[in-house]
Amino acid sequence: MSTLDDLPLRDELVGQRPYGAPQLDVPIELNVNENTHGLPGEAIADIAQSLHDVIAGLNRYPDREFSRLREALAGYLGHGLVADQIWAANGSNEVLQQVLQAFGGPGRSLLSFTPTYSMYPLLAAGTQTSWVAVPRAEDFTVTPEVAAEAVRAHRPDVVFLCRPNNPTGTGLSLEVIEAVYDATDGVVIVDEAYQEFAGPDAPTALSLLAGKPRLAVSRTMSKAFAFAGVRLGYLAADAAFVDALRLVRLPYHLSALTQAAALGALRHSEALLANVESIRAQRDLIIRRTRELGFAPYPSEANFVLIGGISDPQATFTALLERGIIVRDNGIPHTLRVTAGTPTETAAFLEAFAEVASPMAADS
Repeated sequence: MSTLDDLPLRDELVGQRPYGAPQLDVPIELNVNENTHGLPGEAIADIAQSLHDVIAGLNRYPDREFSRLREALAGYLGHGLVADQIWAANGSNEVLQQVLQAFGGPGRSLLSFTPTYSMYPLLAAGTQTSWVAVPRAEDFTVTPEVAAEAVRAHRPDVVFLCRPNNPTGTGLSLEVIEAVYDATDGVVIVDEAYQEFAGPDAPTALSLLAGKPRLAVSRTMSKAFAFAGVRLGYLAADAAFVDALRLVRLPYHLSALTQAAALGALRHSEALLANVESIRAQRDLIIRRTRELGFAPYPSEANFVLIGGISDPQATFTALLERGIIVRDNGIPHTLRVTAGTPTETAAFLEAFAEVASPMAADS
């Protein structure tokens, strides 16, 4: 049997590994930041009916411009946005890939502040865009001054700002976004996949879009909407920015089923988002309890917690898995990341974690 070494891969793909967290059949899955609360019954019924209604027409291509969906997403986001300022694709990863296809590529570069979402360098490699990683501060924060200096020094064509940051949960001020935008002639993408978990009154980069044609804000329905299995990500930007993405999208890239399911979900956005506050409460409980146990959880504005100060993360990961609980080892020393689950899942995790994990010594 042949291997990748036997194939004429592009140079930048040699040695790469595909993205993927372990997919294991365990009772408690807290490793990929899914919304563990699921969909309410009324939303399920409406989505099922919406899918039923389009099945008879599946012999025809779907609406290439997904006009109704764009209108509904604009209405959900608010901030005076209209349909022409909205784009969507099969998950926010595809949206970001399309951004790099349009604005990155050979001879161009993508900059972000690390550690951050592990798909960014993979998307860069897949589009032949150079990857520029700028380290965050020890507490994973980024200041406007540091961000602007890095952008001026490296002169990237594209900047990705993950807000809240994955895998650390760290917030990012609007001042950082403005400083980065002013320091570059390239495009700036603010990845707000976890924005809803920051709180109902939390500031959003959507408020900065007016008058900034090179700024875009990406979102997803996978997290707060509990819609990970549908794969619907979207972006808000100037209408001309959206037109640029049309140049690289595949024809009819959003299926009729995806469009129907997303429209059904948006009709029930209030019910779907009702669990966000409960998830935030579980997140804060994980932070509080693990701190009491002697660990060093980082502040989080997302639906997960990066727990620091673990003496042996790999042993802890394995011990939790043996108890039917899977979390995430992102490779950051002495840390594990855990998704905020249901109250039952959170309680089970905290009980097991207290039994199997050991904090680092104070002088380590």
